[in-house]
Amino acid sequence: MRYFVCLLLFLFGFVAKAQDKTTLDLEKIDRYLEKTQKDWNCPGFSVGVIQDGKLIFSKGYGQKEAGKPERPDANTLFAIASNSKAFTSALMAMHVQDGKLKWTDKVVDYLPYFRLYEAGVSEKANMYDILSHRVGLGTFSGDILWYKSKLTSEQIIRRVRHLPNKYEFRDGFGYSNLMYITAGEVLKKVSGKSWGEQVKERILNPLGMNRTTYKISEVTSLGNYALPHALVDGKNVPIPFSDWEEIAATGGLYSSVNDMSQWLILHLNKGIHGKDTLLRQSSYSAFWDMHNHFPANHSAYGNFNVNFDGYGLGWILRDYHGQMMAMHTGGYDGMITAVSIFPDLKAGVIVLTNGLESPMNPVFHYLNEALLGKPEKDWSQISLERNAAAKANDKRISNKKAAQIKGTKPSFSLEKYVGTYHCPSYGDIKVSLKDKQLQVDFEHTPFLSAALDHFHFDTWQLRWLNPSPWYTFGTLQFKINAEMKVTGIEFDVPNDDFWFEELNAEKRP
Repeated sequence: MRYFVCLLLFLFGFVAKAQDKTTLDLEKIDRYLEKTQKDWNCPGFSVGVIQDGKLIFSKGYGQKEAGKPERPDANTLFAIASNSKAFTSALMAMHVQDGKLKWTDKVVDYLPYFRLYEAGVSEKANMYDILSHRVGLGTFSGDILWYKSKLTSEQIIRRVRHLPNKYEFRDGFGYSNLMYITAGEVLKKVSGKSWGEQVKERILNPLGMNRTTYKISEVTSLGNYALPHALVDGKNVPIPFSDWEEIAATGGLYSSVNDMSQWLILHLNKGIHGKDTLLRQSSYSAFWDMHNHFPANHSAYGNFNVNFDGYGLGWILRDYHGQMMAMHTGGYDGMITAVSIFPDLKAGVIVLTNGLESPMNPVFHYLNEALLGKPEKDWSQISLERNAAAKANDKRISNKKAAQIKGTKPSFSLEKYVGTYHCPSYGDIKVSLKDKQLQVDFEHTPFLSAALDHFHFDTWQLRWLNPSPWYTFGTLQFKINAEMKVTGIEFDVPNDDFWFEELNAEKRP
């Protein structure tokens, strides 16, 4: 969703003077983006630049599908993932404007089954809390519950109570997709309509965003879409779209540069579209108030005199040499995206990519700095070097492989490991024996099934039956008690997005 979504939030910085109007050299920008696409191992991307409240530049680069010649363009559909969160906060604001709820309303007043790690916190959490990532959960905590899952939103929310807190309530930033799923259910309760139905009726249709949808079936019927890609042995391989309709409130929209420009221009016009006021000034006071904060990036790479950094409602907020920027990123299986707006300048940028080794970061830097009149910097080369260094320094998987003790045997015959293991937050996980091979299967997530190849002692390596773009190597260790009985399983899957340790389970009798 994502490996990056949280880390990338801290990497962007720009500067401009409100009184200046930058003259953009669009031909130069075009040449640079063509070169960037060739420099990166990413199939393609589409971009848009908004200035003075108008889309002045839009173009696609590379390929919609690796190995095929068709290029993306300004109407090509990409999954925008967490950039959908601002649509959720906008829908919430519309209901506030209608007098159907208040920002300070308690979640339990709409969803009586909503529970967090402490009863007192459950009773206090309000709309501000769930939309600004301050309920106390850790970043991405619980995402393994919904990823590729057959669970309904309500079933997912009912499991949140079993997740531990990382921070005290309202005392830390923990990016929570689960809380946006919760917000989607609140919206459904208030209106009687699904999140998707509401977003289409109240936002997409009024803005003429006719190529934006939350349904995979409509993506294919609309045509002109980019395919997501996974990296397999360094090569881009097209993968199927993932169905996020059930959890669309946290990241389920598919859109294009042209359509997203209408969305950003609405915000630059403070909620006014033509003669209609879709969002009032009071709503922007809620969106762009700093409800939560995280440390400003003062590193050599990203130090642009950033004085504050944090989260509003569906938007990341920060200052850049006196200019306010609202932005967000999004990560989906095989696609990474970003948008930014500078409200005081009526300007913004859209970057939609269809690969995981994505130039989203440098393209985003380059376009924002061009828009804001900064001296040109080769962000593509800078980012390529940083990515290479980060990969070289990431020893998580190589260290685990190096620690393998070869020639060992399991403590028991394979039959002794077979059984049903229960995780309170997830449910049942089954270990079975198939053709003399152990296999692990997950009650609600068939996608996670894996064959178990003996690694050493009572630890097995997970050989995924359905490879994911987000994780590769992982192990499952069987817990053995003093009486030499198998009592549970523990997962170790190094990655930046899904915390498999939240699936650790105890063996049922």
